[in-house]
Amino acid sequence: MKISIRRSRRAAISVALGSVLALTATACGDDGSGAGGDKGDEGSGKGKIVFLGQQRRCAHRHLEGDHRRLPERRTPTSRSSTSAIIASTEYQSKVDTAIQGGGLPDVGGVGAAMLAGFSAQKALEPLDDRLAKSSLSGKLNENMVDSLKAAGGGDGTLYSIPTSANNGVLYYRTDLFKKAGLDEPTTWDKFYEAASKLTNSKKNEFGYTIRGGAGSIAQALDAAYGQSGITSFWNGDKTTLNDPKNVAALEKYAALYKKDTPAADLNNDFTKMVAQWDSGTIGMLNHNLGSYQDHVKALGAGKFRGIPQPIGASGKRVQVSNPVDGLGVFKSSKNKDAAWKFIEFATSHAENSKFNKAAGQVPSNNDAAKDSWIAEAEPTKLAAAALTDGSTSIVQLPYYLPDWNTISKADNEPNFQKVLLGDMSAKDFLDTMAEQLNKAQAEWKEQNG
Repeated sequence: MKISIRRSRRAAISVALGSVLALTATACGDDGSGAGGDKGDEGSGKGKIVFLGQQRRCAHRHLEGDHRRLPERRTPTSRSSTSAIIASTEYQSKVDTAIQGGGLPDVGGVGAAMLAGFSAQKALEPLDDRLAKSSLSGKLNENMVDSLKAAGGGDGTLYSIPTSANNGVLYYRTDLFKKAGLDEPTTWDKFYEAASKLTNSKKNEFGYTIRGGAGSIAQALDAAYGQSGITSFWNGDKTTLNDPKNVAALEKYAALYKKDTPAADLNNDFTKMVAQWDSGTIGMLNHNLGSYQDHVKALGAGKFRGIPQPIGASGKRVQVSNPVDGLGVFKSSKNKDAAWKFIEFATSHAENSKFNKAAGQVPSNNDAAKDSWIAEAEPTKLAAAALTDGSTSIVQLPYYLPDWNTISKADNEPNFQKVLLGDMSAKDFLDTMAEQLNKAQAEWKEQNG
């Protein structure tokens, strides 16, 4: 569908914004000054708004369609259209560009991983008071709300309303494991055993696919902390990232590359990695709940399982935090009341349940989390249990640091590729990243007292 936005400047920026679903608007204006210089307006609470989401194309289309069909929106002035969808890896950088140059939406996806960066630029509207007065008050998962508060930059303000929680999942091919006589990879020892036994490179069969392209760092850290058993990212003011136990764990994990994984993994982001696993004869894949439906479509539910991350030598499961997804109101919006009403709609019981069923994630709405589909989607059911039954320790990544995304992506994804290729040691990689994080932490503490 075509997008109809009166200002060509705004249209260009909105179409460029990454991996989006857009509700076209007349109510959302822009003075070209960016969010920091435009305080916006409460608006009438009616009329069109611009919504920008990321990833989860099918789930966002369900949401957009349901919102468009609301009785109060069935008028020529409140119809909505769907924009082109661009790679989710570009979402934050495109929003950052719009913050500086103008053209922000009214409401958009603001997950924990990007929250600090946006709030540091004064781009987001505080939502504590709106939530307290809303029908949503007391109906959202408190841990998810607290996670987004903590990620907001240190001032304890809520800038985003949670929609979903994701979790790391180890997917494995049950048919290949059964044929090889292997146990389920519930421990790291069994994981490495399976990776080796399922590999026959001459037949293009591999035990595992490792993420070497965009988004590789979080998965690598998950493997490091999962094996080392270290349960905190900080020890005082210094990160535990380059602890010798993490160094040894990452060395072992990176050594899988090209030995028990395809060579193409070096440049694979999650899209290519998932597609490769779905179409080939690879035994295991680390991803998250979001790819579950892709695997069902490609393989059928009977050929694989999705289980929580392996347990370490201590008998405890340790994993790094997966960022909570959420929706925020941009401060430059000229119709903040309407933007908030959209968030209320999106996180209501029925819509939050429908959205997360399509996305394969854990709902933020407590009533939605009790719906029957949770029990029917095994990876989601197991993930929800792992997060609440005491079996898992979560290492909270420092999403609150404005520099976190730059450090964990642009600065160090190329270095992790060097580790895979043997051109950089795991120790040098972790030492480099640790030095950057310690500096960022010191600067953050100085600014926030």
